[in-house]
Amino acid sequence: MIRVTTILYPTDFSSYSNQAYFHAVGLAEAYGASLTMVYVHTPGTPGDKAHWKEQLEQLRPANPKIAVSHVLLEGDPATEIARYAADANIDVIVIGTHGRTGVERLVMGSVAERVMRESPCSVLVVKLPKGVSGVEQPLAARG
Repeated sequence: MIRVTTILYPTDFSSYSNQAYFHAVGLAEAYGASLTMVYVHTPGTPGDKAHWKEQLEQLRPANPKIAVSHVLLEGDPATEIARYAADANIDVIVIGTHGRTGVERLVMGSVAERVMRESPCSVLVVKLPKGVSGVEQPLAARG
């Protein structure tokens, strides 16, 4: 049987991340695992670190049996997520993806793809169901 005791859920507060949240919570419930929620603040992001920390700490699963922690990091999202996963001995990362392809992906890059390459553990990449469009701007940034 697969052993999952620690799950990392990185968020940018977009609808893509929100979709991954439900998977992360479901896995935590199924395995009795702890859930660490992380936001990586990058320079130039609207809102200061205190604002993002407050947004992050509002995320709480309905199931009180899930042990939850909140972590605010700073820097390049993919690098910091992979580094944290290694340092904290995370078993699984559950991350949302915008699902960009082609030139758009080459220009914009893909945090989820880089996390998969750089991470020391398994990564579950969650996308929105087919036909559902997402909100490009992070929900917390829309005021």
